[in-house]
Amino acid sequence: MRQITYMHKSAAIERQWHLVDAADRILGQVATEIAVKLIGKGKKEYTPHLDIGDYVVVINAAKVAVTGRKELDKTYFTHSGIPGGLRKRSLSELRSQDPTKIIIHAVNNMLPKNKLRADRLKRLKVYADDQHSHAAQLQEITKG
Repeated sequence: MRQITYMHKSAAIERQWHLVDAADRILGQVATEIAVKLIGKGKKEYTPHLDIGDYVVVINAAKVAVTGRKELDKTYFTHSGIPGGLRKRSLSELRSQDPTKIIIHAVNNMLPKNKLRADRLKRLKVYADDQHSHAAQLQEITKG
């Protein structure tokens, strides 16, 4: 007997909206949960070469917790591409300047390094506090 494998079509993708509250939760655990939702691995129609993930809205990014001495010891590096263009910032500095980048950086490193990565990151909406502009999309999903 011949088996037929179902391949999900990109036109049939239905995206949902998820709200994640990062207040007092560990950074790595929150980033893992977000990455799984962006990739779509929790869906039964998961296909590795298609981007079937959902939208994720993260609130309270400024209140995300880290363990140990990471608040002072964890360092984020950026380089402008010119000689002497290396910038180093600790987690506490980044939290005071732009706390949303902490979540974005962690999720970015947990996503697969392929052509779908940029599109998945576009569906990630991160806010430092509990005020966001996606209430209509989130209510639509909770009603239905």
